[in-house]
Amino acid sequence: MGNGFQGDHSGMDGHVDQGGQYGRPRLVAEQTGLVVVQVGKSFRRRPVVRGVSLQVRRGEAVGLLGPNGAGKTTCFYMITGLIPVDTGSIFMDGHDITALPMYRRARLGIGYLPQEASIFRGLTVEQNIMAVAELVERDAQRRRQLVDDLLAEFAIEHLRRAPALALSGGERRRVEIARALATQPSFMLLDEPFAGIDPIAIGEIRKLVHHLKERGIGVLITDHNVRETLDIIDRAYIIHDGEVMTEGSPKDIVSNMDVRRVYLGEKFSL
Repeated sequence: MGNGFQGDHSGMDGHVDQGGQYGRPRLVAEQTGLVVVQVGKSFRRRPVVRGVSLQVRRGEAVGLLGPNGAGKTTCFYMITGLIPVDTGSIFMDGHDITALPMYRRARLGIGYLPQEASIFRGLTVEQNIMAVAELVERDAQRRRQLVDDLLAEFAIEHLRRAPALALSGGERRRVEIARALATQPSFMLLDEPFAGIDPIAIGEIRKLVHHLKERGIGVLITDHNVRETLDIIDRAYIIHDGEVMTEGSPKDIVSNMDVRRVYLGEKFSL
């Protein structure tokens, strides 16, 4: 597990060695984990993200939080690969992935769970997971074992042949995460996991994030539900006006007077 973010990344020149269609990017830094270095983004010449740096280590959950319009969603989408980076770099275990498309990042070990339902509605639960397993495991026997293991791990064996449309919100989320884990990611990016779900499903998300951490997977979460997010993360970065205002544990975040002033409110408590 790598050291904390040090801020000195001289020598990270932003160069990407494409290495063929599925080649691995050139190793340009020794730091492990998912590391974002001074990324910036402008829309119509208006800066939205300005020099944001952060790190996610394996086995920890990190929040990317901030008020509406602060730039956190844009920053999150640059990390996923949905939005191209204007300036700065993104590294995974020292490999520069800044210019890689989303599918290449997925092959390297970055999973993404969007806010909207992403389940394949015309398939069963088993078929949903198998559809992704077929992309990463060529051996039929090992592929079958992978699917069976994921069904058991997420307690959805009894839903194996259930149509995706018949699932509850919590069941759907379990299937989506099980399917994402079929690619054996090192990091999982969760976009608004608490949006529009009931209290029972919120408990499911808590359990799932804890389970991902136990698996040694680094988790990055962005969500407007700050209370629920702070309850499950180890650290958070607060984005304000396109920049990192502060970074720290949930306790550090809640006790920061500047964060309370611009984001949490004076009366906020965990």
